[in-house]
Amino acid sequence: MPSDVEQLRLIRAQTLALIVEMTARPKPSYDLDGQTVSWGDYLAKLRATVDWCERRLAGEELFEIHTRGLT
Repeated sequence: MPSDVEQLRLIRAQTLALIVEMTARPKPSYDLDGQTVSWGDYLAKLRATVDWCERRLAGEELFEIHTRGLT
């Protein structure tokens, strides 16, 4: 089973692939039988998903804190 970091990277990669596909062939928004399909809103949600993944991944990365003691 993949780790949380691997799953976040996979979600991010798949979402970025969807964004690339959508922006390469943009579609208009439309209404059908009272239901609205807004591709702009969908694209915004995909971008929010990428941002969320990046914030979570940034929190998972290793980091160092450099300190200096004085006497």
